[in-house]
Order: sequence, then structure tokens, then C-alpha cells
Amino acid sequence: MDRHPQAAEPAPTNALKLSELIGSLSYALDLTEGQPAGHCVRSCWIGMHIGREAGLSSQQLWELYYVLLLKDVGCSSNAARICELYMTDDRLFKHDIKTVGDSLPQMLSFVFKHAGMKAGLAGRLRTVLAALRDGGKAGTELIATRCQRGADIARLLRLPEGVAAGIYSLDEHFNGKGNPAGLAGSAIPVFARIALLAQVVDVFHTADGRAAALAEVRARAGSWFDPALLAAFERVAEADLFWSTLAAPGMEKLVFAMEPAEHTMVLDDDYLDDIATAFGQVVDSKSPYTSGHSSRVALYTDLIAEEMGIAPERRRWLRRGAMLHDVGKLGVSNSVLDKAGALDREEWAEVRRHAEYTEAILSRIDAFAELARIAGAHHERLDGTGYPRGLHADAIALETRIITTADIFDAITAERPYRGAIPVPQALAMMEKTVGSALDPRCFEALQRALERTIDDAAA
Repeated sequence: MDRHPQAAEPAPTNALKLSELIGSLSYALDLTEGQPAGHCVRSCWIGMHIGREAGLSSQQLWELYYVLLLKDVGCSSNAARICELYMTDDRLFKHDIKTVGDSLPQMLSFVFKHAGMKAGLAGRLRTVLAALRDGGKAGTELIATRCQRGADIARLLRLPEGVAAGIYSLDEHFNGKGNPAGLAGSAIPVFARIALLAQVVDVFHTADGRAAALAEVRARAGSWFDPALLAAFERVAEADLFWSTLAAPGMEKLVFAMEPAEHTMVLDDDYLDDIATAFGQVVDSKSPYTSGHSSRVALYTDLIAEEMGIAPERRRWLRRGAMLHDVGKLGVSNSVLDKAGALDREEWAEVRRHAEYTEAILSRIDAFAELARIAGAHHERLDGTGYPRGLHADAIALETRIITTADIFDAITAERPYRGAIPVPQALAMMEKTVGSALDPRCFEALQRALERTIDDAAA
């Protein structure tokens, strides 16, 4: 018997801090960069200690804090292009590129390891040769895309221009040989200089330990890194507690508390909507085939919920869940997401994991505990054949059923790598065949009514 849980009131958000929300969502950025979970949070711990030691003001430390947590917020935007140019797994590519310095042997080794790994022998050879010929130009293009998108998202998040500028200049090098603008020395925003240093420290410390991290940043002094900031880091690095805390379980709580409290912003409902929208755009930027998907699913979710008589506050809460329902797709390679042919078993398993990632990321936010379960279950089916848990009807919440209906409708009516967009009447006919097995009949009927009403309103 279908006994779906009744709609409850959303958890209060007035106790939620901006640092907790952004810091928790930064784990999604670690996914898209192929980094071990907590990379952005650990970089924040490192960078804030450098900033304090360097004598930054309270306001500067607050801006630095969000540069560090959001340094990778634009990184999903170049994932598809990486796969196209290098015929490789974008997440492995991004993970390994963070270990490559200016050494020519390192660069050549990276190219031979990654270029064409998803192609046959002839395709691999062509890709390697193209990377060797055009690698500098392609690298500049990829970084410029990532940096510009990151700065734009920071502005959507209502953060100061200093934060946007810090994110934009993350890949500038002290000697002027970085990207996207080739800035040098003090022309590089100090937040960017600190963030790049903190990033490299975390990458090498996480992989190989304290000594490796220190050796790597010392080797790049004066080329990549500002010697004065490196000296500030070396003073910080003398403390054993700095390193032991960096590797301690649950250290993110300490990082969330590092935000200068006098500068934090109030999280009201409008701001929460903006943050959900911004991260929805981060997700949708990952593939040309998902452009606008999260926003459309949020719109269809709201139309269905309105038709079903759900209260306005609950609808607003649910829109946020719909906007973030695919945040876990940041952990799926574009070599899989954008594949034109059929997926093999391993690739299909990778796609299915995105629902688990969504729930895990949103569950990090205490106030989003219910929303995490709702959003993470959007691929469950009433007959128990969905994923990730194989839930049956009586365990699938009404709100999840609404998002599922909206998600399937948009998936069918949007263009995909393997087919064009399907017209609405045909899409509805296809969906109707799954009513009762995959789709809740009430949600499907509400979708039909909402679409009819929208068409009537447009014609009036």
C-alpha cells in the first residue's frame, strides 16, 4: 500500500552560518577537482594561518576565507572541454595537474599519462601530438574559462569584488608566467597568492606528508610563490599542532569557526535561494547537455508542488532541494556524462553514485538533513527498482516524487549526447507508461495540469 510520508515543515535555517553552508558545499568542489574530500576546507585552514601571520586585517581575512573555500567554484566549467581536447578523464586530469610544476619532464610525463587515455592507439597519438603542439594555448583557455566562471559565481553569492578577484587570479604565478592574465608580484591579489600556496601545501601534504609539502613550496619560491608569504607559511609550519589539526577527523568544524564573526552575512531565505541557484549553476556548467537543467527542474518542481496545494514556504524549501538535486554529478567524469554511446557497467555504476554523493554533501549541513534525503532519493522508483537504495513506494517521500517527476520530464525534453530533445507531447506519453511503477500518478497529473495552465496563460 502507498503510504508516503506527509509533508512536514522545513527545518529552521536561522541558526545556519554562511561559513558552515559554503564550507559544506565546498566538498562538491573537491569532487569535480578529483581531490580527496575536504581539500578546500584544508586549504582554508592553511591559508587563514598564512593570512594571520602575514598581518591581514579582519576584513581582508574574511574575504580571504571565502576565496579559499570557493577557489575551485568555477572548475566544473572546463570539464567538458578537457575531455574534448585531451580525450581523458577530467577528474583524474585535474587531480594530477595540481602536482605539476614548471619542470619540462613533469609536464611531458603528465601529457603522456593523460592525453588520449579514452581513445584508441591512433587517437591517443593524435591527442598527444596536439597537446605537445598546442598545450600552452589550450591550458590558458581552460584556466581562463575556470577563472572567469569562478569570479562570476562569487558575485552571484553576493561576495565582495575582492573575493571574485582572488578566485579569478588563483593561477597567477609570482614570476608573471601564470594565467589567465600573466600578472606578476604585487599585481596579483594577495588573496590569490595565499590561496595558490595553500592549495599546493594541501595537495602535497595529503599525498606525501609534511616534509613533501615543505620541499615542494620551497622549490617554487620566487617562481610560483611570493617569498614573503612563503616565509609567513614557514613560521606557521613550525608548530606541530598546525599539522596534526590539518589531518584530524572533524577539523572542518574548526575551519567553520575561523570566519571573522564581525563580517559575516545574515542567511535569510532570499540569500539561501541565491546560494542554491549559484551551486545549481556550478553543476549545470559541467556539461553542455546539462546547461540550465537544475533551474528547469526547480521550476517544474515548483509548478507541480503548487498544483498539489503545497504551502508556499514548503515549496520554496523544496525548490532549493530541486536546484541541488544533482550536486553529486560533480563527482562523475565528463567522459561518462557526455558519452554518445551506451555506458558499460563500470560507467553506469559511476553515474549511479551521483545520488549518493548528493545526499552525502547536503547531509553535512545540519539544517539540510531532511532536504539531503529528499534530493538524494530522486532516482528511486515506486516499484523498488531505483537507486541508490532501491526504496519502495512507502519509503519515498512525496517531495522526492515531485522532484523525480520534474527531473524525468526535463531529462526527456532536453537534448542529450545520444539524441535530440523530445517534444513535450511525446515526452508526456513516454512518462505516462511509467506511472505507478516509477512515477507517482498524482505528481504526473499535476505536471500535466501545470503545463496546460502555463500554455493557457501564455496564449491569453
